[in-house]
Amino acid sequence: MYVKNHFVALVLVALAGLLSARKLSAQNSASQVHFIDYQRSIPKVGEMLRRKEDTLMKQFREKGLAWPARFVYIRSFKYDSQLEVWVKNSKEEKYRLFKSYKICAMAGTLGPKRYSGDYQVPEGFYYINEFNPKSEYHLSLGLNYPNASDRILSDSLQPGKDIYIHGSCVTTGCIPITDGQIEELYILAAHAKDLGEDFIPVHIFPVNFNNSHSVDYLNKYLQTFSEYTPFAKSMRNAFLYFEKYREVPFVMVNGKGEYVTEEVAPNEAEVKIADVEPVAAAAKKRPAATRPQRINPIPDDQIARSVDHLPVYPGGNDAFQDFLNRLGKEEVKDLTQGQTKAFIMVEYVIDSVGKPVYAKVIRGGNDDLNTKVEDAFLGMPQWAPAAHLGARVPIRLKQTVMIGAN
Repeated sequence: MYVKNHFVALVLVALAGLLSARKLSAQNSASQVHFIDYQRSIPKVGEMLRRKEDTLMKQFREKGLAWPARFVYIRSFKYDSQLEVWVKNSKEEKYRLFKSYKICAMAGTLGPKRYSGDYQVPEGFYYINEFNPKSEYHLSLGLNYPNASDRILSDSLQPGKDIYIHGSCVTTGCIPITDGQIEELYILAAHAKDLGEDFIPVHIFPVNFNNSHSVDYLNKYLQTFSEYTPFAKSMRNAFLYFEKYREVPFVMVNGKGEYVTEEVAPNEAEVKIADVEPVAAAAKKRPAATRPQRINPIPDDQIARSVDHLPVYPGGNDAFQDFLNRLGKEEVKDLTQGQTKAFIMVEYVIDSVGKPVYAKVIRGGNDDLNTKVEDAFLGMPQWAPAAHLGARVPIRLKQTVMIGAN
């Protein structure tokens, strides 16, 4: 195991499967043994179990799996909008894939969550620490964000909280799936907890490292955001460990808040993360247009730090993605000479009636390109506004735009 002496192990954040296996023989208290009975006593969950459990049992039989699974492992891939559910029934077994779910929408960009209100979905190694049958998003499974790494690297006063896998197919910086899918996942997780898996691992990766298109996107992203490379590589190490051994990787956190995992050499056929340096600007540039000064008309103290739901672009997430794709193709002409693509990070504000009132490129690009991108965001049609406690509120968001062909 690759753990050097100078690393300070603050917490074990993703050894759920192994921990639970070692503790199984000791899990005899009534509260643990009868967790599923407690869940059945909740009318909403009891009705769901009666309606869904037989179907899940049949699906397990068809895949040659024993019901119910004693161990559940969840992997999520942000760029791929995918959530995988892996199961097994003893510590000697290898995990087997049960299902993959399509994630409805993911807020923010690649990279970990670092402060409250950034609407980033975290990346890292977590476990389920809450079963919430009363969620306003049908059902939800809470994650232990911030974990030990997040508490070191995120904002010390407001790192954010309340990260869930939930239903309703809407996102506020969480992982949304459909109501039917969250019902299945809730049942699987409840049975695993009932059988002694107290720390059901949930690992959130930037991309599926088996998907060459996704890794290519990540490598291009790192050309602009090279400081993200060490973090992405640590995530990749954990991914490769599971791919090789079909066991949940041993993950620790050092004194700097960095994840420490056993390094696994990739096969030649596997796509690698490039060792990248920031892209240097080409020597020849087009004459820059006068750069307009962007001023946010809404004071910071009036912008919501948390909301019940995010604003919605007309036509939903698919329509917003179409807007971003069109923008990325149209603005190729404004790339610096010699560039074929670039990643631009935009901060923008949607006011309480849904109007885009502020946009500013905070990373990447050049003056001409950034002005055009900001103008495009300010020219977006009116959104359905964000809401908090029943009131419409203004909100600040961030979005990465890829300029150039995929």
